[in-house]
Amino acid sequence: MSSALEARGISTYPDNLVGHVEGYIENVEGMPLITKIKIHYTVKIPKGTREDAERALKIHDRGCPASQSVQRGIKVEHTAEFEEI
Repeated sequence: MSSALEARGISTYPDNLVGHVEGYIENVEGMPLITKIKIHYTVKIPKGTREDAERALKIHDRGCPASQSVQRGIKVEHTAEFEEI
């Protein structure tokens, strides 16, 4: 998410981007497996950049190797709360 925001001129330094992550473990055929990951971002953005920030949220995981890797077997959900500063 940081790279997608930075590419749009929205700084995430030093603490403008905070992520809260939850993992869900379920019993699948007798084995505990992570089946879903929910990521919620809290993002401080400059006024007038909400549209760019929302676009960054929509597309960022397509360019994220970690997200693309785990999505092969784990559902990943992203949400965000934007605070204009």
